[in-house]
Amino acid sequence: MSPHLSRRRFIGISAAAAGLSLVPFGHAAKADAHLVTWRGQAMGAVATLQVHHLDRSVAQRLVERSLAEVRHLEQVFSLYQEDSAIATLNRQGMLVAPPADLVTLLAECRRCWELTGGAFDPTVHALWILYRDHFSMPDADPQGPPAPAVEAALERVGFGQVVFDANRVVLPRRGMGLTLNGIAQGYVTDRVVDILRAGGIESSLVDMGEPRAVGSHPSRDPWRVGIADPDRPAQVGDTLEAVDRAVATSGSYGFRFDVAGRFNHLLDPRTGASSRLYRSVTSVMPTATVADAFSTSFSLMPEDAIANVLRKVGGEVRLVNADRERRTLTR
Repeated sequence: MSPHLSRRRFIGISAAAAGLSLVPFGHAAKADAHLVTWRGQAMGAVATLQVHHLDRSVAQRLVERSLAEVRHLEQVFSLYQEDSAIATLNRQGMLVAPPADLVTLLAECRRCWELTGGAFDPTVHALWILYRDHFSMPDADPQGPPAPAVEAALERVGFGQVVFDANRVVLPRRGMGLTLNGIAQGYVTDRVVDILRAGGIESSLVDMGEPRAVGSHPSRDPWRVGIADPDRPAQVGDTLEAVDRAVATSGSYGFRFDVAGRFNHLLDPRTGASSRLYRSVTSVMPTATVADAFSTSFSLMPEDAIANVLRKVGGEVRLVNADRERRTLTR
């Protein structure tokens, strides 16, 4: 496996179904609204963009502008582009005059890190590298990396140690690295939404790895979003309705380091272990950035801790626990 292959990139390549998908509608859209649809890759994941506008040429120009912004942000956040800002930072341990988008997103990372008590932590990259390298060996111990190796990796984890401002980003420990795969797709989605709204779009579904509904569907119905069945990720297991809301799903089915499936990509930055609390976690939030971060971090948190975060920020969370029981938490 490529050293820069993120879990979302893996999902996209293997067509293992990103956690969410659009569900067909029962009503036709307004006849006077043109629909321009784009589908491709963004940030290593399958991405879609649906724009409704009375003037098709305007919709097409907005799609082109949005895709230009996506390409720009990939140069900032992509782990599998060696000249990206984040890849350069991880290689050098410092980045002078960082892109404004990187500083903005790191500030949001800090807020999510604080809200979740450290469950959301972009410096978990050191653990990802450890597990990737361990299970890439032909004679890998199925019990996982040895405890001393996990402890050594944990010494390079801790977002509270990262220093950043408009002038620089510093990773204070040798071997420390950042991965924004648990939040960047949401941020890219939100930036595209900003572009569309500035262009007068009132109805759209934007999915640059995490979907966000702009307004309602032109049929005046809510957008309907399908949530992957954690036992059969290529199939829709549940649906929800969204109006001006973003949705993100994380599950241990997304990527597993080992054939037995004991070690998955949802690594706890506090213990180094893989998440086993839930089979699937879906968060519904006002922005895709926050929905993305919370679906990742809530996978590592018990229900009472999730409920405590929701009391502070609002939103909805749908859980499928290890026993396949479904729970919905709201605030």
